[in-house]
Amino acid sequence: MKHHNSEWSTLKPLLAGGLMFALVGLLIDVRGMVPAENSSRSESEVCQGSVRSEVELSREQLAQLLTVPERDTKARVRDILKEPYCQLPSLEVRAGVAAEREAYPLEFDPQTWLVILYEGDEYAGYRFSHQ
Repeated sequence: MKHHNSEWSTLKPLLAGGLMFALVGLLIDVRGMVPAENSSRSESEVCQGSVRSEVELSREQLAQLLTVPERDTKARVRDILKEPYCQLPSLEVRAGVAAEREAYPLEFDPQTWLVILYEGDEYAGYRFSHQ
């Protein structure tokens, strides 16, 4: 039994280090997550209504957002991200369900936007869009 404990105590720091390395890599290079087909700006990526040019999303806000599970409330996401840079045109991700989208440029890479998806008052996910 002692043999297993010593293996686990050796493995725990490696797992923790690996997870931290992955998180740091995510926060440093979000461009790697942007699919190639989204690299050109389409009509669906054009802001509607007012634009808040001072809005930029920090690494800390992005890290906090990653802890929010899908289907949590829109209010919880807004508590972290505050007001969006702009609204994007709604789209239908699932049949019969209109999805609202809000954009937030990244402070450390303003050409990359975090796009948040809401279905009603529920947080439905996010993706990155290169502008």
